Amino acid sequence: MSLQRLDLDDRQAVMYSEGSVCASTQELVDSGTFARVLGLYVDHLEAHNAYTLTELGVADRERLLDLIRLLANNPLERVSLTVCAPGDLLARREQLHEFVEGLYDFWRRWDRFLVVRAETAPAPGDKRPLRGFTDAVEALARLVRALYRDVAENITGRRPRVLRQVAAGAEVGVYAVRAKWPVPARYRELLTGIPFVRDLLLYPPLLLDPPMNTRTGQFTEVEENPLDGLKLEREEWLCYPALVGRTVVFVYFHRRFMGLGLSLANLFELASQEEIAAGPDAVYLYGVPPAALARFGDLPTVFHDDRRGRLLVAAVPLEDRFGYFGYLKKMVLTLHNVAAMDRGVMPFHGAYARLTLDDGSRATVLLIGDTATGKSETLEALRVAGHGRVREVRIIADDMGSLEVGPGGEVLGFGTEIGAFVRLDDLQQGYAFGQLDRSIIMSPNKVNARVVLPVTTLDDVLRGYPVDFLLYANNHEALDEEHPVVGRLPDEAAALAVFREGAAMSKGTTTSTGITNSYFANPFGPAQRQEQHEALAASTFAAAFRAGVFVGQLRTQLGLPGKESGGPRAAADALLDLIASKGASRP
Repeated sequence: MSLQRLDLDDRQAVMYSEGSVCASTQELVDSGTFARVLGLYVDHLEAHNAYTLTELGVADRERLLDLIRLLANNPLERVSLTVCAPGDLLARREQLHEFVEGLYDFWRRWDRFLVVRAETAPAPGDKRPLRGFTDAVEALARLVRALYRDVAENITGRRPRVLRQVAAGAEVGVYAVRAKWPVPARYRELLTGIPFVRDLLLYPPLLLDPPMNTRTGQFTEVEENPLDGLKLEREEWLCYPALVGRTVVFVYFHRRFMGLGLSLANLFELASQEEIAAGPDAVYLYGVPPAALARFGDLPTVFHDDRRGRLLVAAVPLEDRFGYFGYLKKMVLTLHNVAAMDRGVMPFHGAYARLTLDDGSRATVLLIGDTATGKSETLEALRVAGHGRVREVRIIADDMGSLEVGPGGEVLGFGTEIGAFVRLDDLQQGYAFGQLDRSIIMSPNKVNARVVLPVTTLDDVLRGYPVDFLLYANNHEALDEEHPVVGRLPDEAAALAVFREGAAMSKGTTTSTGITNSYFANPFGPAQRQEQHEALAASTFAAAFRAGVFVGQLRTQLGLPGKESGGPRAAADALLDLIASKGASRP
């Protein structure tokens, strides 16, 4: 088996190869990798269920390995006559079968990744390297399943009538290459040589159980460069070059965070070879040695504006407490937001969609609000509430984006992500189950279980649609005569006051509880640079009122007990009524 290395920890197995993996089940069972996995399973049984090994009657590990290797191609009756078999092997058929089933389950309990490395990216139009990559990933899955079935059938003497095509090999395959880009001199030794993810092969639904399921605190801008003095083991890192709206962020992640790092594929488009060669706007190292960031305090989730290198840089330590996708996604979006403000445009934390009604009229709706205030949930409810009224809900931004005043005075909205990272509990059930075949599900057995799934296209993210409705997602106020589902704000000052206060009821997605306040509901850049953001917000909201944009609040009630589903549904109904009453917008 031509694996260069197999890295194992409590949660994941990362395999590295330069091409083909193995050619046959015999080659697979004869490999050192198979022997290592078998040895780890025996260790596990010795620690947790030693009686199983006693019942099996094969105490010597080498004899047990030889026994399984023989069973790959021979029935138990024939194997029982060999020197490696105990004398009563036929009487222990059931125990041996249980051992093989346990070994198969033991292997599949890991999150499994296959990294196929190449020195250079394929030439334009040359599909052969990528075909070889996909063939290697799929061949491994076929061979692991075939080996398991051959051994089980040779033990039991029976062929199963129901075959389950589970992803028994790698759940994610990665084609990684070295790439050239204009690395600033101060980062050359640190980053040069780390391979870039160029292609991915996923077998969804992918279930991951990362170390954490909530995020705490915010990201701090620091004067000292967190990458200074840092040293990395390049063999332990990969880079995901992410297109984050109109920003390019090189996300470097340690292999211990492999599942989280590769989940970016469902959230951000991969940058092209030309975009990589042009260099990034920001660099983020996720999983650096903790000692390197100790100087930044107890919560060293930091970023820095390297003006000399014309690059934003960020780092988060390799600790289980930071093993949550929110630390990955939100830092990337923080870097986007800072880059956006430096370009003179206002970033937003919200969901932006274009609705096409059945009569052909269209409206674009931007819901700004903090985490779990009902932004995405309301847009999903529109798919249900709008049956018979809405022809299409086109997502432009699911969580973050930017607003720019166009040459004609219109306010244009841009997105950042092609996917969504949403609470599983807050999705409409029909929609959630309908998207399972494309989803990455995280912490499914815990509070704040999350789903990462594609929801839009890069073309829609980058097009720049004029805004018709600019609404604050209010999840904490109950409805009454003075607090309707949707209400218009009278002027720019009143609107800025509501958005600036950023009030929300926490839903347990971070360690905050109760009513919280966050500057413009956006602790991801604007909160760190309030003076810079104030000027951008004032000019953007002034332009919105001049352009006749409906600026107001939408009460989603998502933070109120018992309103988790009904609140966004009522908000969707009210929003549709408002759009219909205003008539057709832009074609």
